[in-house]
Amino acid sequence: MHWVFKALIFIALVFLFFYILVFFQPTPKGISSNIRWGVAFSKPYAISLGLNWQETYLAILDDLKVKYLRLPVYWEDVEPQKNNYFFDDYDWMIKKAEKRDVKLILVVGWKLPRWPECHKPAWAKSEDVLNYVQTAINRYKESPALYEWQIENEPFLNFGECPDYDSRVLEKEIELVHSLDGKHQILTTDSGELGFWLKVAGKGDIFGTTIYRVVWNKYLGYISYNFIIPHQFFWLKANLVRLFFPDKPIIVSELQAEPWKDKGMDLKQFSKNIEFAEKVGFPEVYFWGAEWWYWLKQKHQDSRFWDYAKTIF
Repeated sequence: MHWVFKALIFIALVFLFFYILVFFQPTPKGISSNIRWGVAFSKPYAISLGLNWQETYLAILDDLKVKYLRLPVYWEDVEPQKNNYFFDDYDWMIKKAEKRDVKLILVVGWKLPRWPECHKPAWAKSEDVLNYVQTAINRYKESPALYEWQIENEPFLNFGECPDYDSRVLEKEIELVHSLDGKHQILTTDSGELGFWLKVAGKGDIFGTTIYRVVWNKYLGYISYNFIIPHQFFWLKANLVRLFFPDKPIIVSELQAEPWKDKGMDLKQFSKNIEFAEKVGFPEVYFWGAEWWYWLKQKHQDSRFWDYAKTIF
């Protein structure tokens, strides 16, 4: 047992060293004015809130005046039956973005943003995703609105209802996209708090992390990271990534700006999350929750979040 005791002491010392390193890492200065702010938009999520999704999308572009938008192109939406494609809704959104000089991150794959995370058609198998990805890439790769591609969403995170999701297809997807489109870079993502980052950061050209501050767990209930995870935690993980990938750009692909299970988000927390993202210091940040802001405004006559967001873009 003597060696076990030594091992535990060593682990404790390593943990203490990294905690001190993280906690005392200084906050970057002069970052906030350089951040490029954007939002995510999910057509099915807007519909689930009882909103007119076209109206919501145009309000984000024209009222919020967002210039960078992350848009999942859901497989189940565009290929409801095998080889029977329906891109009309996404064609419409992309055309509207083009007319307004809005830049889009188009997200393709099987595991995409928004619950239940996996969005494959009922008929599909894992390898079928390559045909849909190829079709989407060829359709939109020449769009002047296209900023970059995101392939899958947090592919190695065990989250969502994805019993048959096959993350091994990720490399085939990335290889396919590179072969079809040599002009646009590929974003890959991982959880900010739960992911290790290295495994997925090496797959794409750009790495994106999530930032959530109040979450819900079925065993523990609501958990606030406000006092548990400081902004330096993200600095440490970013520097670990850059030990192996020195020139890897890192962005915030999802900044929590809506509640988790209807709790954990008020204007004070919203402001804290924005301040936290500024302290983290990554140059590009995409809010998660614009549809919810619009739902509050339209369905509950509460425009506080919407109006606050208008001051940012």
